[in-house]
Amino acid sequence: DFGHSSELAFVVEPSDDIAVQEQPLILYCQVEGIQPITITWRKNGVMIVDSENAFMLANGSLYVSRFQRVRGDGSSDEGEYDCMAQNHYGLLVSRKAKIQAATMSDFHIHPQNAVVEEGGVARFQCQIHGLPEPVILWHKNSMPVNTDNERYTLLPKGVLQITGLRAEDSGIFHCVATNIANVKFSREARLTVSGSHSTVYKDPMILVGPENLTLTVHQTAVLECIATGNPRPIVSWSRLDGRPIGVEGIQVLGTGNLMISDLTVQHSGIYVCAANKPGTRVRRTAQGSLVVQAPAEFVQHPQSISRPVGTTAIFTCVAQGEPPPQITWLRNGQILETSDHIKLKNNNSTLSIYGINQADEAIYQCLAENSAGSTQASARLTVLWADGLPSPPQSVRAETVSATTIQVSWEKPLQNTKEIIGYVLHIRKAADPVEMEYQEAVSKSTFQQLVTDLEPSTSYSFYIKAYTSRGASKASEVTVVSTLGEVPAMPSLFIKVINSTTVQATWEPSIKLGQHEGFKLYYRKVHLSQYTGPVLLASNITAYNITHLDASVVYEVKLLAYNQHGDGNSTVRFVSLRETVERTVLNPPCDCMKDEQNNKTSTTGIIIGIHIGVTCIIFCILFLMFGYRGRLLMCKNVQEQLSTPQIPRSQRSATGLVLNGATRRDRDDRDLNGKQLDMNELERLFPASPSQEQQEKGIMSAHSLSAPHDETQISTLPLDEFSIIEEQPDPLPKNPHASSPAAPAPNHGSANEG
Repeated sequence: DFGHSSELAFVVEPSDDIAVQEQPLILYCQVEGIQPITITWRKNGVMIVDSENAFMLANGSLYVSRFQRVRGDGSSDEGEYDCMAQNHYGLLVSRKAKIQAATMSDFHIHPQNAVVEEGGVARFQCQIHGLPEPVILWHKNSMPVNTDNERYTLLPKGVLQITGLRAEDSGIFHCVATNIANVKFSREARLTVSGSHSTVYKDPMILVGPENLTLTVHQTAVLECIATGNPRPIVSWSRLDGRPIGVEGIQVLGTGNLMISDLTVQHSGIYVCAANKPGTRVRRTAQGSLVVQAPAEFVQHPQSISRPVGTTAIFTCVAQGEPPPQITWLRNGQILETSDHIKLKNNNSTLSIYGINQADEAIYQCLAENSAGSTQASARLTVLWADGLPSPPQSVRAETVSATTIQVSWEKPLQNTKEIIGYVLHIRKAADPVEMEYQEAVSKSTFQQLVTDLEPSTSYSFYIKAYTSRGASKASEVTVVSTLGEVPAMPSLFIKVINSTTVQATWEPSIKLGQHEGFKLYYRKVHLSQYTGPVLLASNITAYNITHLDASVVYEVKLLAYNQHGDGNSTVRFVSLRETVERTVLNPPCDCMKDEQNNKTSTTGIIIGIHIGVTCIIFCILFLMFGYRGRLLMCKNVQEQLSTPQIPRSQRSATGLVLNGATRRDRDDRDLNGKQLDMNELERLFPASPSQEQQEKGIMSAHSLSAPHDETQISTLPLDEFSIIEEQPDPLPKNPHASSPAAPAPNHGSANEG
């Protein structure tokens, strides 16, 4: 009896249709399931009564003898139709079928006369509305246009394009629109082909770009794009989002119209038509959007289930479509209303029924609907009820024990108690939804349960079920009771000594304090029994100064929070001011302003000292560098002095002019060949004998005359600014003939060239 064939289900449902005026219409409806099954029909939610014009056939279909868009009484056969099927297990409603009358309006766009030069492009358009969509054909000179001609392109929306115009294309054109409702003819338009093909350059131009289209999946979309120019532009298509258009189902009509067959949702997007001048980057673009809708369809159907009394039943129904469908639930053909034990979640995709009973047994339907269409799916809930189950537990009572504990007690059922294996206590905050309920199981010999870890000042509901191996009893009566209020928790207390007669008590506000009305503060000398206080403080105050204290004794400070249920536990702290007094005597208070000024002065002195030190270091480094350079120059000038012949003072200026006037080539040679004099060369400049000394001086003099000098060094540090003291181990013999005019005899004293 619970097999697939027992489910009440539709084999054939009514579908959308377009009816012809004064013609018969049949709407089909076929159902399977356990008999007897009753089928009825509704239009726009109103039951249809059999009449001469509309009645139900034996197979359950609805027959309309003469469909009329508008009847004499103002009613219409157009509307939304559905059929309902009912048997012993419930009622089922089909999808809604939209029935419309076939119509055709007059042409609201007629073709217009056109004069186009030879080789150009001609475009005619006519537009008309109708149901179903009219088929539009074109005639030239009262004869159908030859569609085999590749230069003639007929688009579905009533557009005729002629490319590469020739003289024989001239003529009179009109269009013919046809559907099941009527046939209509447009006005005529004349095409005149003038002149010969022009060779003048023309920029590419798009005459007509794509329109915005909204279609349904599996239909065909035609995006028009017609361009002119000389030379003839190349038309290409792309998507604005950069995704490829693809090749499957894609076709180009004429010279640039894009046709997409068997549309899917993925074809939605903005399409760009580009007219490109051959061989260049000159281009013109136009764009249009394509929206593809998909009727609702189920991804997951609800499944029929069987559940024992008191348990939870869950149905899941997931649908997709474009735009996303709206989901509605029906119970036996009526819109399902939510309550404490019937909940809808996840955008109505999940139906949960808590604590089911026999009244919940029904057929539940999920309707998914969007602008592109609707669909339905159904499932049946069977509530299991076994004979011989216990009756509900009796005399359920709940008593408050504390702020967090309630004791629940009950008595055993009146009937069928032998098979009981235990009881289940169902607990829930009275303000919470049913799905927040939780359970505690107890043995069959237990008739009371202490429920702990509850919240203070909160109402709870309780009911009991007795369980057997074959199922549970019905729920007992529900009892509701509230927990006691709770006094606040202990606050955190801190004591800070301000001075010798004042302390500050501070505490931290905490959510753990619960609902408190304020704080009470007490203090006393430890050797006394009486407290000073209470000092009543509001709940938003977190500090209090206790003044006029005796510095020679120890104080006890006590703080507690209180509310309407009483005082909470107190927090106690001890404090002594004696150490503060002693510290004050030993360490008198400082002159803060003076210290601050001293600190500022010290800081300024440190900064000045650092600057002076850095300056001294820089001067020392510069002194060392220039001193080292001066020693090098001194050595070089000594070499020049010893190698240059000693001439009279009157001749020195001339020699200086010669040296300073050395040619650039001589200076360059010196730069290449000159070597710095080291200490070994200085030793060789002082010979052991006069003859050797004179000989070496002659050589050095010759070298000095042949080697160029650095004029910068000579002009900055002249030779006559230096003196040389020469020590000889042996006295030199006096030989007046050894003297040379260019090199006077050395003086064993001070040879000051200055």
